[in-house]
Amino acid sequence: MTFAEKVIQYNKHLEFKGTLPHGVNIMNPFKENPQANSLMEQFYTKYYNDGNQRHMILGINPGRFGGGVTGIPFTDSKRLKAVCGINYEGKETHEPSSVFVYEVIEAFGGLEAFYNHIYINSVCPLGFTATTKTGKEVNYNYYDSKELTNAVYDFIVENIRKQIDLGNNTDTCFCFGTGKNETFLRRLNDEHGFFKNIVALEHPRFIMQYKSKTKQQYIEKYIAAFKRVI
Repeated sequence: MTFAEKVIQYNKHLEFKGTLPHGVNIMNPFKENPQANSLMEQFYTKYYNDGNQRHMILGINPGRFGGGVTGIPFTDSKRLKAVCGINYEGKETHEPSSVFVYEVIEAFGGLEAFYNHIYINSVCPLGFTATTKTGKEVNYNYYDSKELTNAVYDFIVENIRKQIDLGNNTDTCFCFGTGKNETFLRRLNDEHGFFKNIVALEHPRFIMQYKSKTKQQYIEKYIAAFKRVI
C-alpha cells in the first residue's frame, strides 16, 4: 500500500469509543461529514501517493475550522481550495493556524516538497468542543481537564503507534506547542519510547495570536528545524 492508502484507511477507521466528561463533545469529521472523507482522500492521493518515509508533526488536536471540517490537519477550507486546488462545498472556514502552516510550507519550497517529507497530525487525532455558560461552542483541548486527558490517554497512545506504522520516521518528531502539548508528549514518549528525539516549536495559533509582528522569524525557525532533520 502507498502512504496515501494507509492514511485514508486509518482515517476511515478512526473512532473514539470511550466515555467523555460531561459537557465535552468529540469531533470526528470522518463519521459526521461525508465531504471530509472525499476531501482527505483527494488530498492524500495528491500529495502522499508513494512509499516514502516521512517525519511527523504532532499538534494538539483538530479545531472546529481546520481539520475538524476538512479532515486534513492544519488545513482549513480556504487553504484547501486556494492552495491545494481541492474543491470544497459549503461555508468557507478560516483558521489562523492553517494560515501560518501554509506560509511555512511555501517557504519550505511548496506543497510537493513539504508533504514529500512531512506528515502532520496531532497528539490526539480527534478534536473536542465544549459549551460555555453563554451557550457558545468553543474548541476544547485534550489537556484542558484531567478528566478528559485520562479519558483519551489510551486512545492517544494507540493512535500515535498507528500513525508511526503508516511509514513515519521515529528518529525525530516535531511538536507544535512549547507548553502543555510538549510537556504531555515528552512524558508520553518517556513512558512508551515512540521517538528518539522531540523538537518542539511554538504553536501556529500562539504565533498568529501573540507574535504576528515577528511571524517571519518563526517561519525561519520552523524551516531551520526541519532542514536540520530532513
